[in-house]
Amino acid sequence: MIKKHPFEPFRIKSIEHITITTRQEREEACNRAGNNLFNLTSDEVMIDLLTDSGTGAMSSEQWAALMRGDESYAGARSFRRLKKNVEEIFGFDYFLPTHQGRAAEGILAAITLKDNNIVPSNTHFDTTAANILSRNAVPVNLVIEEGGDPNSNHPFKGNVDLQKLRHLLEEEGDNVPFCMVTVTNNAGGGQPVSIENIEGIRKICDEFDKPLFIDSCRFAENSWLVKLREEKYSSWSVKDIAKYMFSLADGATFSAKKDAIVNIGGLLLFNDKKLFKMAKNELIMREGFPTYGGLAGRDLDAMAVGLQEGCDESYLKYRTEQVAWLYEGLVANGVPVVGPPGGHAVYIDAGAMLPHIPASEFPAQALSLEAYIEGGIRGVEVGSVMLAHTRPDTGEIIYPPLELVRFAIPRRTYTESHLKHVVNTMAKVAQNSTKINGVKIVEAPEFLRHFTATFAQV
Repeated sequence: MIKKHPFEPFRIKSIEHITITTRQEREEACNRAGNNLFNLTSDEVMIDLLTDSGTGAMSSEQWAALMRGDESYAGARSFRRLKKNVEEIFGFDYFLPTHQGRAAEGILAAITLKDNNIVPSNTHFDTTAANILSRNAVPVNLVIEEGGDPNSNHPFKGNVDLQKLRHLLEEEGDNVPFCMVTVTNNAGGGQPVSIENIEGIRKICDEFDKPLFIDSCRFAENSWLVKLREEKYSSWSVKDIAKYMFSLADGATFSAKKDAIVNIGGLLLFNDKKLFKMAKNELIMREGFPTYGGLAGRDLDAMAVGLQEGCDESYLKYRTEQVAWLYEGLVANGVPVVGPPGGHAVYIDAGAMLPHIPASEFPAQALSLEAYIEGGIRGVEVGSVMLAHTRPDTGEIIYPPLELVRFAIPRRTYTESHLKHVVNTMAKVAQNSTKINGVKIVEAPEFLRHFTATFAQV
């Protein structure tokens, strides 16, 4: 039996209109968009689960903070307020604001990577991998075996395989400038990483004298799931878990559009003063002055408040239970999903749902299109369109282990009735799954092709 939908620890103060569309209108919209849901206009979408990045609802305190924004070019009060909360939660010696997470990744790649370098992680997400590949370096994914099994109930399927990491460093250590770990593991089903695993990564990095960076987009959700699933930390606060997790690393990249619940913003954090100075120079060329980093002062103030609200445990309890509610509803209706539920999204196993469509015909892209046509739901393909890439050193095409469609839930945005519509829509899609055809790429760029590629039905 599906659990009762969690009680929202907030009330809604502002609303946004949703356009109710017909199936015919959605089919026409797909054709205009080249069968790529990124190319739809927002008013053609009924339930927008494309991403949880920058799509959440800010609180009244965050809207009030916008009015406090100090738009001084240098040394703004807004930066000082952000600095206080960043130091409290992250604890690194140095940080730079950026306009979003991929900008932080781009700066880190620019100051650290050379041709044919290798960067290991559990699973690099799309922009991280693209920033590495664009520097002619190689992203390598070393998630544990259970991370590739949608049906495994391992509580920390985002963990790095420590034996594989050690082997890589033994074989290629001179070519590895730093190691990474993504929390939660977005491309692997939104699965958390245990503190024990990060301690193991830290130990190996120390042995081989390698810095460790955390891709920390969803650090608060990961810390909450650690509190729930890792007994040693059950009595710790989310902030204390996060602070300890970051103490195990040498730096971090952060998209504030996730766990700081803002529409724009990011951070790049270091302990190494030399790297910080190099990054600061790069940021000045690409983003802006170091105390605003490509953001308005009001954005800095909204981020400062959002960092605190994103760590609120009553909110995190609601958030993860809402994700679990959607997960259980889909399971009850025969939709194959990646379990256990993570912190920000539900991932449908398109490979299992559409076994008649080969990877070369992009089953996850085909399924995402069908979800939109059937019910106006915009999800995102997390499969061979997004994540397959060619190694620059060998020319080998690396395919992801899973073909997934991600339904990412924006924070504090959708209600129970909205998610019931998602469940009912996908139940209908599952019933007619044998009739779904694959797709082929018509046109696509070299990197991050899923954003702008166009497709045709096979």
